[in-house]
Amino acid sequence: MARIRIPSAIVILFVTVQTGFLLFMYTRYSSFVPHSEEKPSQVHVLILSSWRSGSSFVGQLFSQHPSVFYLMEPAWHVWVTMYQNSAKVLHMAVRDLVRSVFLCDMSVFDAYMPWKRNLSDLFQWAVSRALCSAPACDSFQRTDITSEMACKTLCGRYPFSKVEEACKTYSHVVIKEVRFFDLKVLYPLLTDPSLNLKIIHLVRDPRAVVKSREQSVKALARDNGIVLSTNGTKVEDSKYKVMQEICRSHVQIYETATLKPPNFLKDRYLMIRFEDLVRDPLSEISEMYKFADLTLTPTLKSWIYNITHGEGPGKKKEAFKITSRDAVSVSQAWRNVLSFQKIKKIQEVCKGAINMLGYQLVDSEKEQRDLSLDLVLPRRQNQFSWSSFNPKH
Repeated sequence: MARIRIPSAIVILFVTVQTGFLLFMYTRYSSFVPHSEEKPSQVHVLILSSWRSGSSFVGQLFSQHPSVFYLMEPAWHVWVTMYQNSAKVLHMAVRDLVRSVFLCDMSVFDAYMPWKRNLSDLFQWAVSRALCSAPACDSFQRTDITSEMACKTLCGRYPFSKVEEACKTYSHVVIKEVRFFDLKVLYPLLTDPSLNLKIIHLVRDPRAVVKSREQSVKALARDNGIVLSTNGTKVEDSKYKVMQEICRSHVQIYETATLKPPNFLKDRYLMIRFEDLVRDPLSEISEMYKFADLTLTPTLKSWIYNITHGEGPGKKKEAFKITSRDAVSVSQAWRNVLSFQKIKKIQEVCKGAINMLGYQLVDSEKEQRDLSLDLVLPRRQNQFSWSSFNPKH
């Protein structure tokens, strides 16, 4: 039998083509098979803060971005429905609702608002640009800067189903919440493979927080009762017991995230101080956007400048509104408004948080009133980064 001799060059060419074909088929096949290590397509950001800490302002910095679907405190519905429970008891229900919202599953609201029909049934829906523009509402474009009043007027009667429909069209889902008091409660979300969760922890000088809370005493009374576990009784917090819990929670969250944190928190936690934000808005906002994989647009830059360079600290009736104000003046207003006796009490109950978060205590009314004395200590480079924190320094 005659043997056919095939040149080695042809054999090599054949093997190369075959290998290339197999790699091509594998690539095509693998593109249809989900990989457990791949991140979800959406980025999920939780702005973690407390009442009257500037979180509504930070929320708007994200809400007005054309790539962001934003909701402000959706867990309000949990607390309103189950107000006779404590904050600790409600942690799991709040966490489950937040997870569902991140996944754009709005059926979670059935348990708290079964009558829902319109966008306007959702708490603070009109501060969300995503619910004021297509596909949720046809009155605005995604690139528009929207106002709460205009949105309420034009978009309130759109069906509630638009919330879920809109959510699914965005690359980023951002939620602002003030109802978490323990970072460990969020561990199941941080380890959930269906989420790509990042946490921005916003803090503010507790003395400034108290000054702001005094403008909203009645509005906060029910939430105060939940924080203090009063079985539904409203509390005005004249003895700063709620502030003590808030300060304790900030210390717990910060320590958990920076002192020997679990590996899954790496690059997923960012501390922001409100005072740093109002002093150098573009720098701090750029840092937050970079952390969240967002880009600052020229339109947003212009809006941010205007919103932080208004006149005066704002009026009492604007306590829950985002209006144009002198942001630096707002951050320092407590020094002229609160009595030194109040300051001493706040410093007693929040001393640990004031020290840890980088604020200076005052020892006299003279120091309090002297605005040339900077009570916001310089933030050490990388002080709040996940990997570089050293408690001995």
